[in-house]
Amino acid sequence: MKYLVTGGAGFIGSNLVKLLISKGLDVKVIDNFSTGYKKNLGNFDIEIIDGDIRNKELVEKSTSDVDIIFHLAAHIGNVKSINNSIEDSDINVLGTLNILEAARKNNVRKIVYSSSAAIFGELLTMPIDEKHPQNPDSPYGVSKLAAEKHILCFGKLYDIITVCLRYFNVYGVNQRYDAYGNVIPIFANNLFENKNITIFGDGTQTRDFINVKDVAKANYLTSQKAEESDVFNVGSGTEITINELTVLVQDASGIQTNIEYAPSRKGEVKHCRADISKIKNRFDFSPDPDIKSGLTEYFEWFKKDRGGKK
Repeated sequence: MKYLVTGGAGFIGSNLVKLLISKGLDVKVIDNFSTGYKKNLGNFDIEIIDGDIRNKELVEKSTSDVDIIFHLAAHIGNVKSINNSIEDSDINVLGTLNILEAARKNNVRKIVYSSSAAIFGELLTMPIDEKHPQNPDSPYGVSKLAAEKHILCFGKLYDIITVCLRYFNVYGVNQRYDAYGNVIPIFANNLFENKNITIFGDGTQTRDFINVKDVAKANYLTSQKAEESDVFNVGSGTEITINELTVLVQDASGIQTNIEYAPSRKGEVKHCRADISKIKNRFDFSPDPDIKSGLTEYFEWFKKDRGGKK
């Protein structure tokens, strides 16, 4: 059995590839390296296809001998999508349709899709389960939801098991600084650049942080055990405030700095915590909620990687 990971050189994709290889599986990767890093794939004995999921012919050829696809390649970020809404949908929606059409033609039997909690928008209830209303507040959330709907539709129309994993705030090794990216590497970059940490809003907003190792595990478990199409939340099931996070990252890094506050940004929700009972009960998924040890591991990696090239 052969596995394809789109976006396999990226932050989450490379951690998934590492896990799959540790299981002795036959893996290949497609990535255009716009945000992925070749060094993330280390010395893995895998086929690496340098290409874009918007290239229909390349995608069709790349999936010709594949049984299961992990689709992670995406244009990522709420704020980034507001400034680049057309590119966001071009990659996340049309690129996904290329994957789906190729999977249909090549008789791929299962697709595990990396979705996002951004599809929900501002939360009406806490914790949030899979049935929560989906009213995204950014083009990114809209494009990820549209891709979800396409994927689940293909699962109904064709003989393909389609699984959508809705990630909450993922952090961990191989997550590098991006001004539009996740809050943890942004805070890390500021700490090592001797800059103040900026919090948008009053810092009481909450997030559900999950280690990328657990996200990789969720992908693997669903690829092996899912027997029907469905959607699942993937988070830690816990929440902390951004104010609390600033204390934790300073403790983990050993660097202290000042905190500045700025106005809240458009497209960002106030509170977020996942109900993960569905994936726990279905696949015995048990994430590690200990963010302190996860941050310590992350900062050890960040110190070594800082300043590295692709």
